[in-house]
Amino acid sequence: MNPTVKDVARDAGVSVGTVSRVLAKNETVNPAIRQRVEEVIERLGYRPNSLGRSLRLNKSDIIGLVIPDITNPFFAELAKHLETLASAAGYSVLLANTHEDPKAERKQVQSLLGRAPAGIVIAPVSGSLVGEILPDGVVSVAIDRGLTGHSLVATDNFEGGRLAASHLLELGHRRIGYISGPSTTDVSIQRLNGFRGRIEETFSNQSQHVVELTVLEGNFDYKSGEAIGRQLLLGDIKQRPTAIATANDQQAIGLLRASRDLGIRVPEDLSIVGFDDIPLASLVLPRLTTVRQPLEEMAEIAVRAVLRGGAIMGLVTLKPALVERDSTAAPPAR
Repeated sequence: MNPTVKDVARDAGVSVGTVSRVLAKNETVNPAIRQRVEEVIERLGYRPNSLGRSLRLNKSDIIGLVIPDITNPFFAELAKHLETLASAAGYSVLLANTHEDPKAERKQVQSLLGRAPAGIVIAPVSGSLVGEILPDGVVSVAIDRGLTGHSLVATDNFEGGRLAASHLLELGHRRIGYISGPSTTDVSIQRLNGFRGRIEETFSNQSQHVVELTVLEGNFDYKSGEAIGRQLLLGDIKQRPTAIATANDQQAIGLLRASRDLGIRVPEDLSIVGFDDIPLASLVLPRLTTVRQPLEEMAEIAVRAVLRGGAIMGLVTLKPALVERDSTAAPPAR
């Protein structure tokens, strides 16, 4: 016969209500009592009836995660961290992929709401429509990308752009290319503004433009980095950039491919800086210099907010960091 919550309460010497609060991750429970109850749960092999608990509390032990593109390694890595942290707290993660489509996003969120989730963590698409259907009773936290009227956990993308520009300027580069993400995405705009702003700030007292900056817009994928990279690198060797920064690592890795195909050596002829520091960034050759986002910390804050019923409010901004590897060096001699 399976042990019941009453069996746990009796063996732990507490009330059924206390056991329920421990199961619900209620932080008001005394730590010593919590530990005693958890030890009894483990010893008896008690497993709560998730369906019954969901009906009573009007929510489940599911956290919804809504991301725009599961094929993007950044979001795949984010999902991994979030699932690990949620699982450690006794929650399951239900993943929804929106394919950067507002209508698909709305449909996916409506489906998640039908599962009575404990909360929803969402990286919204451009032109997101979900703000109007997320009820007040469901904890919802935006991550990486902003959603009007909701808490947001994100990296300081403006500062990340500044870090990439500072690195290239300090190396001595003055003919620089930049591959941005879609101009409809706030993170793309912030990274470009930070990059461009750092250059303008550095040479604000110069009577002439010291830096030749060429900006081209693309998508957050490998193909875009490769195709736009070719545009920037073909032509007169005296005019092409000696360094190119990108809005994410996928673009940078596509750019590495284009450089190799064109016989342009990295970093001897061309320096490349990415953004995100996905696992592949340290595996490609040459290993990619990039701006690291603190993904695990972002996931931890989002999960903690859900478990505490939306304790964070407003904007939580985390610091990026430049990771210098092998894809950047001083520009070649003229």
